[in-house]
Amino acid sequence: MPLVPPKPVFQIGLGSVTGKTLETLPAIRWEPGLNFVVDALLGNDYGSGHYSVNLAHTHRKTPMPIPAYQELYKDLLSLASDGKARSMREIRDALAEKLGINEDEKALLLPSGKQRVWDSRVGWAKTYLVKAGLLTQPKRGFVEIDQRGRQVLSEKPAVIDDNYLLRFQEFRDFAFPGTTNGTAETDVAPVSVSSQTPEEMMESAYLQLRLQVESDMLSRIMSCTPAFFEQLVVDLLVKMGYGGSRIDAGKAIGQSGDGGIDGIIKGDKLGLDALYIQAKRWTNSVGRPEVQRFAGALQGQRAKKGVMITTSTFTREAHEYANQVDTKIVLIDGKLLTQLMFDHGLGCASQSVFELKKVDSDYFEPDSSSE
Repeated sequence: MPLVPPKPVFQIGLGSVTGKTLETLPAIRWEPGLNFVVDALLGNDYGSGHYSVNLAHTHRKTPMPIPAYQELYKDLLSLASDGKARSMREIRDALAEKLGINEDEKALLLPSGKQRVWDSRVGWAKTYLVKAGLLTQPKRGFVEIDQRGRQVLSEKPAVIDDNYLLRFQEFRDFAFPGTTNGTAETDVAPVSVSSQTPEEMMESAYLQLRLQVESDMLSRIMSCTPAFFEQLVVDLLVKMGYGGSRIDAGKAIGQSGDGGIDGIIKGDKLGLDALYIQAKRWTNSVGRPEVQRFAGALQGQRAKKGVMITTSTFTREAHEYANQVDTKIVLIDGKLLTQLMFDHGLGCASQSVFELKKVDSDYFEPDSSSE
């Protein structure tokens, strides 16, 4: 018969079980509600056994996937079913608690880095439910359930998603704008269920196109002459604010060649600091020995800062060595090089520009003192 450890020892979420964290315990079996059962082998001290643990006191090491915005419809409606008007902050927090979304997961950002994924998905779930007439917005930043929303909950549908919302004319008008006489439900093709909001789909498409452009630029760089690569490095550094004028930077690159240093340029427009450069179109990964030789050349010049640029990659040992030496060395591989080129508009040109706008709520709610 297994021995049960004393209660103070078994603190999975906040501590450990004889040195074992939740992730190392085998055979986790989930049960309904907030509890799960662990068939744990705790070594020679306690043996194996059944232990019931409260999920509220545990934490996950790997973030769970954030639900698709359509998967939030039913929970959002249920939350609003008491008829109270709630702020979007209250709704986001309540839904996160109900679905077990932790702080790390709530902090995940969209590719643009300007908005949280969780906030975006809850926001779009609210927008679509409002457009379908299931929720109303009694005042800015607040929502409450409408009579139609109560009716939907009373019917207890198995799934509430965009396809379900298409039964409402207001949502069809929103989803398919431009139709003159309205769109009948039978005329509408089923909507494919996506975990991404419209914002996320636009950002994902942008990221995919960007990666393709960066890949194409790297291929072009590899086919160019060494002289052109030196010119590219100069142009990039000048666009980033280094090197003073284009003429000054051009003279500095390619003139030294002293112990692996290809050039010395101004670290700022006044020339108060110097930046030592090595730029090579390597095809194989650059390892620690090459970085070490560059570091030695920098020490010989009593240099404080160096930039090593390659069209290939740097090994893990190269990065570790660059981080541990006293001289500040920045390693720029082919991927980072093309990212910087893209960010600073070098070697690429704008094809189309899309500007996303949102309603300026302050405009429609002027200060009462001005009335």
